[in-house]
Amino acid sequence: MAVLDQLNSQQAIDLENKYGAHNYHPLPVVLSRGEGVYVWDVEGKQYYDFLSAYSAVNQGHCHPKIVGAMTSQAQTLTLTSRAFYNDMLGKYEKFACEYFGFDKLLPMNTGAEAVETALKLCRKWAYEVKGIEENEADIIVCENNFHGRTTTIISFSNDPVAREHFGPYTKGFIKIPYDNVGALEDVLKNNPNVAGFMAEPIQGEAGVYVPSEGYLTKAKDLCEKYNVLFIADEVQTGIARTGKLLAVDHENVKPDVLILGKALSGGAYPVSAVLANNNIMDVIKPGNHGSTFGGNPVAAAVAIAALEVIRDENLAENADKLGQLFRREMNKYIETSSIVNLVRGKGLLNAIVINDDEDSDTAWNICLALRDNGLLAKPTHGNIIRFAPPLVMTEEQLLDCVSIITKTLKQFED
Repeated sequence: MAVLDQLNSQQAIDLENKYGAHNYHPLPVVLSRGEGVYVWDVEGKQYYDFLSAYSAVNQGHCHPKIVGAMTSQAQTLTLTSRAFYNDMLGKYEKFACEYFGFDKLLPMNTGAEAVETALKLCRKWAYEVKGIEENEADIIVCENNFHGRTTTIISFSNDPVAREHFGPYTKGFIKIPYDNVGALEDVLKNNPNVAGFMAEPIQGEAGVYVPSEGYLTKAKDLCEKYNVLFIADEVQTGIARTGKLLAVDHENVKPDVLILGKALSGGAYPVSAVLANNNIMDVIKPGNHGSTFGGNPVAAAVAIAALEVIRDENLAENADKLGQLFRREMNKYIETSSIVNLVRGKGLLNAIVINDDEDSDTAWNICLALRDNGLLAKPTHGNIIRFAPPLVMTEEQLLDCVSIITKTLKQFED
């Protein structure tokens, strides 16, 4: 088989199974094209994308403005490394800092890299500004978090699949229950070596768990009281997904450190970033941290275009409006459903909880049926299905998707 031969779905799956590491369990569908809210498999069947590459494709598949910026820059200059200046990085840094309201940006490529960057930044600030004794800084994190799968990050994960046989684990992290202000205050009161508190404003991988109203505000107030950095991981929840530019904006909370990724490029290119003000970011000096590809000209051009699309097409407002419609329509169905317990979320980051055990295969089978009916979604935590379509979706398309979802769920009713 020549490399460029057109494959059917089974051939493509077989190639991955034979030559690729088995580190994912994909839904058995092989995609070859995407446009807006739609994707097509290699046989030409069309689907609604209701995952958006885990909220990376908020601006829709192959948005012409983003693709245009990428291809234009790729024909001019792709990479210089940070050994030299390039004429795009400063423009991107200025645009993003002004857009999100911070003094400085540190560019990276992936979400996990950005999280690692924030952890390093927090620790260095703790030693050089707060005055914690060297190697004694602790960072508070939440149970059931998902911040990536690097060695450091899995050290404070609850997921046994992500952790098992990857030790020894990195020290310096304290886990507390999510959405529990009392637990946060207890640690802060009793541990003067806390440097930062890192949390997702909505826990995505945990099943789109939305915290109680006021939780983020109270957590930020406590961080200020105890001189601790509030670090918001908005890799999945940021860039208009939840109906605001950032999920913390629902409570008008300004994090000390902001972590972005995924939709920062509209899914066209790996782009991530950490933003902070000068009093924090200035602890980073030459040689402390970096990346060969972080801040490359293509990434800079793509990120500017991706953020302009969010702004110019009012995608946060659309996510808010359609999210309310989605939950309203799904709640109508749930009133008489025996298969779905509840729907929860903000904006167009939503999930339904299936009325079955977490270790059952019901949610997986529902997603297979959704695929057969023309809509792609994926379970998380066994009995939860996450729904996160591109934010360019129209009301008519959303109602069509609700119809597909409810029709499919009825196939599994008692």
